[in-house]
Amino acid sequence: MSITNILLRASLCSALLAATSALQASPDVAFKALPVATNSNASDDLDKLLLARGLIEKVQQVGNTAATHVNNAATAAGDIVISAMGVLGLPYKRGGNSFDTGFDCSGFVKALYAQTLGKVLPRSAAEQAAQTTTIEKEELQPGDLVFFNTMRRAFSHVGIYVGEGKFIHSPKPGAQVRIEDMHTGYWDKRYDGARRVEP
Repeated sequence: MSITNILLRASLCSALLAATSALQASPDVAFKALPVATNSNASDDLDKLLLARGLIEKVQQVGNTAATHVNNAATAAGDIVISAMGVLGLPYKRGGNSFDTGFDCSGFVKALYAQTLGKVLPRSAAEQAAQTTTIEKEELQPGDLVFFNTMRRAFSHVGIYVGEGKFIHSPKPGAQVRIEDMHTGYWDKRYDGARRVEP
């Protein structure tokens, strides 16, 4: 399920809750006042009730707010992925966190989030895993973090998910920032989980 679908579903739920609360706050307006019918008059009367109570406007406001959140989230994820693509080929450097000289895996993630979104993440992969929100593999969206056990300890490696089962990372000494497939045997066996950096 895409982030757009999730947020739009959330906005629909919010709108329905707002409508329910408004009706509960006005007990003088009861649904029994609506004519019981199986034709279009019933829906017309419901529309009139919603309009009279200002609920249609509230639903529209919730929808507009949700659309803004969708756009902001999509833009942030896109910005992270674009920034990450911009450093493809930069050499791995143990302890590195510089766009000039290179990165290790967690330095890569930390530097990109700081430069692109102004978000300060911890330095190590394990700390990044501990201070971000756990999500299921099926929920992965571009910009989320993916973790692997590459040093016989949990969360010893991190990369940034770019979509379609692929992630970008700074892999190891002698290598460069590159994109890899999470479903290949090596990475699939070592997958440790996914995390989301909340706004």
